[in-house]
Amino acid sequence: VQLQASGGGSVQAGGSLRLSCATSRRTFITYTIGWLRQAPGKEREFVAAISKGGISTDYADSVKGRFTISRDNARNTVYLQMNNLKPEDAARYYCAAANRIEVVRTPWEYNYWGQGTLVTVSS
Repeated sequence: VQLQASGGGSVQAGGSLRLSCATSRRTFITYTIGWLRQAPGKEREFVAAISKGGISTDYADSVKGRFTISRDNARNTVYLQMNNLKPEDAARYYCAAANRIEVVRTPWEYNYWGQGTLVTVSS
């Protein structure tokens, strides 16, 4: 299972970025896909997830109303649209795949991980 995260960069507070997680067709239709992040010196934390059918989504309270997770069935890609970014959103963002029907939050429930993409937010 391969997951390729991209789209990170450096923005000012209040700005936007869209992260992409590209994968194979088999992975796309088999696994729930999530975005998790890890800032220096902190534990990896859940950000958002979307079920393999795209029916269910879940968000961390800290990003609700600002981030949107979505799936592009034609491109086998999961996106994370991040708006109104705050300095505390700065981290390396990972997309990960969980062999579960429902959305999951805890990092240990994800079976496969991509390499991550770095997001920097300046105040």
